[in-house]
Amino acid sequence: MRRFHRAVNTTPKPLPFQRAPGGVSITVRLKPRARRNRIEGFGRGADGAAMLRVAVTAAPEMGKANAQLIKLLAKEWKMAHRDISIRSGQRSRNKTMLIAGEPLVLMARLDAWARHKA
Repeated sequence: MRRFHRAVNTTPKPLPFQRAPGGVSITVRLKPRARRNRIEGFGRGADGAAMLRVAVTAAPEMGKANAQLIKLLAKEWKMAHRDISIRSGQRSRNKTMLIAGEPLVLMARLDAWARHKA
């Protein structure tokens, strides 16, 4: 009996984390009004850029979904919510966020988190 093996892609997925002045920049795709709050994983945007996909239960009105996004990420990464801010995309599903702090330390921490989640 012949067995066919599927080729395994061993190239690592690009991560949505980048060093930025004063911290680390993260590209996020937010899904409001989801069934539960959760980080869905990594994906790519229409332009091919890496994104962190996140779902929250809050509606996208009066900043409720954005606040819940920050709270969820702060809890997951075990950091203060005051260190996480939205730099662009306040009214969009695609957001650029900034985590304030030492970029090298934050990058190492987020890379370790991403390897654990993958």
